[in-house]
Amino acid sequence: MHTNTGSDDRGSVAAELALALPAVVLALLLGAGALGAAAQQVILQDSVADAARLLGRGESAEAAHAVVAAAVSGAQVTSGPQGDLSCVSARIDVSIGSVISIPLAASSCALSGGL
Repeated sequence: MHTNTGSDDRGSVAAELALALPAVVLALLLGAGALGAAAQQVILQDSVADAARLLGRGESAEAAHAVVAAAVSGAQVTSGPQGDLSCVSARIDVSIGSVISIPLAASSCALSGGL
């Protein structure tokens, strides 16, 4: 009968930890990046809704686009009427790390002539 002193077990646990640690760190970084992208989506949607309300009240397209640009730098903004509505759309690519790029888009409409 052979008695194990436990030193072999400690070595294998250290090896398993060394292999698993990069995967855990990567998962945490991707999760943080995904949360950041979700926050950007909320900000983009909110700014587009504000811009659509401005257009609906008769403000200029430049003023509406400036609202989106102030909230989300680098966003591509388009706007125009759709029937009785004034609509604004915006799009931006959000990078998670240096490899992953996620396109985000938002649009909103407001009744034209509203106060």
